[in-house]
Amino acid sequence: MKATVNGTVIAEAPKEDLIKIEGNWYFPPSSIKEEHFEDSPTQYNCPWKGDAKYFFVKSGNDLLQDRAWSYPTPYPASFDRVGQDYSGYVAFWKEVKVTE
Repeated sequence: MKATVNGTVIAEAPKEDLIKIEGNWYFPPSSIKEEHFEDSPTQYNCPWKGDAKYFFVKSGNDLLQDRAWSYPTPYPASFDRVGQDYSGYVAFWKEVKVTE
């Protein structure tokens, strides 16, 4: 599967390596093309997953705020609900399109 923004692939991995949580595909950390990401100051805590880390996604000269997020150290209890450890996996929204 691929995550793209304006035609540029920013993450790519086989579907079996991704994890689907609450309707969002989470890509493994090794599949992320880091040059397209910049840390965001946005903070969020999910009651069952833990503290999220957000990223700006680079699209040409634009930085798209909070279009990607991850749970670097999710609550261990959430692994049972998800079915596996998803630490550091990255999900996307809005302009970032995820396709097979």
